[in-house]
Amino acid sequence: MAKYQDLADAILTGDNIKSKKITEDLVGKKVPAAEILNGGLIAGMDVVGRKFKANEMYIPEVLIAARAMHAAMDILKPLLTEAGAPTKGTAVIGTVQGDLHDIGKNLVAMMLEGAGFTVVDIGVDIPAEKFVEAAKENKADIVGLSALLTTTMPSMKEVIESMRKDAATKNVKVIIGGAPLTQEYADSIGADGYAPDASSAVDISEELLKKA
Repeated sequence: MAKYQDLADAILTGDNIKSKKITEDLVGKKVPAAEILNGGLIAGMDVVGRKFKANEMYIPEVLIAARAMHAAMDILKPLLTEAGAPTKGTAVIGTVQGDLHDIGKNLVAMMLEGAGFTVVDIGVDIPAEKFVEAAKENKADIVGLSALLTTTMPSMKEVIESMRKDAATKNVKVIIGGAPLTQEYADSIGADGYAPDASSAVDISEELLKKA
């Protein structure tokens, strides 16, 4: 449907006024919210993710695309909830204790939401018990831990250990990301996945849930 492509293009170019208008038009024509989400928003964000990964788009452009996506999502969210539309899974995401950086976390949250996940962003400087609590409350499938400081990397291990000790969260998949991190570090602390960038976080989350 041409309208879906127009919506995907509006997101790709960061035109939040256009993305909102097209979404309103489609809703007015009784197009199901889940179809608009899949055909327009997820399709558009998929291109954003691929371009970001290939260094064809940069953080400021991705954040502008996110604004356009959220303008459309604000209209669709109540309709999706009302319809009981399925999501790919629920992801709880936050920056670990002692770390106040949030750009990477915000990018991952936005990419996951754009890919069809329900995202619960619990913020920055989050202690281990809060991650466990949020994972339980939201019945999380994925927990994403972010850190930019090498001094806060050990907090990731604390979160994972706390989650594994709790019967309600021991099987929740945990992915980590942040500039100083590596796959080796992720393996050493028992993380289920390591995302070097926001687009990879989506790929890894989808793969982990397929195996679950």
